[in-house]
Amino acid sequence: MTRSHISVSVDAHARPEQVFSVLTDWSRHDEWMVLTRARITAGNGRSTGSRLAAFTGVGPLGFLDTMEITEWDPPRSVGVRHTGRPVRGTGVFRVLPREGGGSTIIWEEDLDLPFGAAGRLGWLAVRPLNAALFRLSLRRLAALSDR
Repeated sequence: MTRSHISVSVDAHARPEQVFSVLTDWSRHDEWMVLTRARITAGNGRSTGSRLAAFTGVGPLGFLDTMEITEWDPPRSVGVRHTGRPVRGTGVFRVLPREGGGSTIIWEEDLDLPFGAAGRLGWLAVRPLNAALFRLSLRRLAALSDR
């Protein structure tokens, strides 16, 4: 397996506490994350060890991403370990205060790419689209947090 890193960031006018609150309200995930609905499957969703499931897709076409929260540091960061298929690896959202007010929201993923050379080649093709969708999602999170 090959691991691939992706990182995107956007700025928000809202304070880190507000951004983190919206970010970790799992029932509202579909309001900002493109084509994704999330729910808590174990624990309270606000502590390490809690488990989440996020379905990404349209109608029945898509995939289920199961995760365990591995890092919980409000309002700075929440990290997960992806435990399902096809998504494996780790992810983290960081919410950093900006000088003069507001926040910078960072989304990083370290993903295990399946299928050997074919998976690496496929990732080269979809990575730019994936980064654009991540960035769009973060812009939507920032706008929602700014309200």
